[in-house]
Amino acid sequence: MRSAFIEAVCRAARKNPQLWLLTADLGYSVLESFAKSFPDRFVNVGVAEQNMIGVAAGLALSGKKVVTYSIVNFATMRCLEQIRNDVCHHSADVKIVGVGGGYAYGTQGHTHHGIEDLSVMGALPNIDVVAPADPIESRLVADLVLGTNRPAYVRLGKAGEPAVHHKDPPFQHGRVIRLLEGSDALIIATGGLVEEAANASGELERRGLSVAVWSCPWLRPFDDGALRDAARSFPVIVTAEEAVETGGLGAIVARVIAGLGGERPRHVLAAVPATRGPSAISQASARALYRLDAKGLAERISEVIDVS
Repeated sequence: MRSAFIEAVCRAARKNPQLWLLTADLGYSVLESFAKSFPDRFVNVGVAEQNMIGVAAGLALSGKKVVTYSIVNFATMRCLEQIRNDVCHHSADVKIVGVGGGYAYGTQGHTHHGIEDLSVMGALPNIDVVAPADPIESRLVADLVLGTNRPAYVRLGKAGEPAVHHKDPPFQHGRVIRLLEGSDALIIATGGLVEEAANASGELERRGLSVAVWSCPWLRPFDDGALRDAARSFPVIVTAEEAVETGGLGAIVARVIAGLGGERPRHVLAAVPATRGPSAISQASARALYRLDAKGLAERISEVIDVS
């Protein structure tokens, strides 16, 4: 995902001499192509994320388009005050890229567990929040957000994520992507869990259930209209995110469902509990522990739908 995003940034920089890339001493083996091609527009600020955001905001307010790059927690929470005050409240043209979403760096301990970012960034004003599912969505997200003049937070995986799309899907700002059709239940997943959701749908099909899967890259703006339509069609809606259960995709969907009149679908929230978990854990182990992998998602749906 991160390589696809940076390749798109490089293409955009060739067309736009005002595009800059800032890093906080991270991104080796990923950012070199930009640094070599545009050395005058590449800045490594060192391990100083607050300073990175301040510099990015200053550049943006002087007419530049700026991308910042770091690991999820360092890209967001280490410099949250600067993002809030300098970027969001000024609607500065800064695209904040966080890599290693969820437990991609899980074995390095709590400092590298990127699980609160969707909640935290979603609470800030004037900023888009996006979590693409695969390299194809990552490229499409990059092209779209770099074409806007507003702040954006883009949550990426680490590297080596498989493609869930065989070709470019229909892609619009703030819209879900309908990946698989179904009728018994709907899984709305974001980021890397879209692949797990698709595999869960396949497993449930073998058990006689028809489960639709939507990729939801855009948490803000959110596709309220599509969800309201889904609520009239599906008896069960599952939200799947490799993030804490408070404030992220599940909370957004719960808000929309709560505002509906009449009969409402059953909402199953699959996320990371907002409690302290293991300090060092692999991504695969974390997904299995919290039932966010294909097996766990299939079990969650089987528990609420009678398959006898």
